[in-house]
Amino acid sequence: MPFLSEEILATLKQEAARYNKPENQINYQRFFKERLDNPVGLRTPVLRKIFSSCYKRYQHYSAREILDACERLLASNERYVNSLAFDWSLRLSADFNSKDIDRFEFWLKNYVHDWAACDSLSCGPLGLFVRKFPESVSRTYQWTKSKNRWLRRASAVCLIQSLRKGLLLEEAFKTADALLLDDDDMVQKGFGWMLKVASKPFPEEVYKFIDVRKGRMPRTALRYAIEKFPANQRRQLMK
Repeated sequence: MPFLSEEILATLKQEAARYNKPENQINYQRFFKERLDNPVGLRTPVLRKIFSSCYKRYQHYSAREILDACERLLASNERYVNSLAFDWSLRLSADFNSKDIDRFEFWLKNYVHDWAACDSLSCGPLGLFVRKFPESVSRTYQWTKSKNRWLRRASAVCLIQSLRKGLLLEEAFKTADALLLDDDDMVQKGFGWMLKVASKPFPEEVYKFIDVRKGRMPRTALRYAIEKFPANQRRQLMK
């Protein structure tokens, strides 16, 4: 549906221009190791306000129409478009079907190029998809072997929504084991974050899991994973 995506993009640009004032801007470069082409952009709260305002204009379209439009928007590689597509997809989580895993994997492979986009998709609409269709973890687990660093990171981060609800602990452990020796710091931080979230509903299980593997686990992942444990337990795990 090219006409819809083009109309949405025009609306987004119009709204962004209206809010593009110094007090609404932030330099995002400090959050990234990679050099950004256009590091100065609108603050996240401002973007969310814009996305909500724009969505109200198009929410009468069906979920499939909006998701298809989001996919075309992602292909445009325009400023703020990734965030809008992931934000709107999250709003449509009640209408996800089991085949949407193909869509989200395609997005990860083709439209995710940094950790922020990876986490926005993986902890957002993809995370809710996995919670709705837990059998999809057999698919996301395959991503742990991908050459694409963002697919590997996503294989862990997409479980966070479920772990916060006390779900999929064993699947999280299996994923962490598959990523345990990954030498990419973005992947290490991803599965370390996943274990940190799991440690809230499952403190004893996660402590034991880490304790057995602490000698092999990269220090970056380890530091992330143990962040919520009491100080004495953190010291013990860091030995």
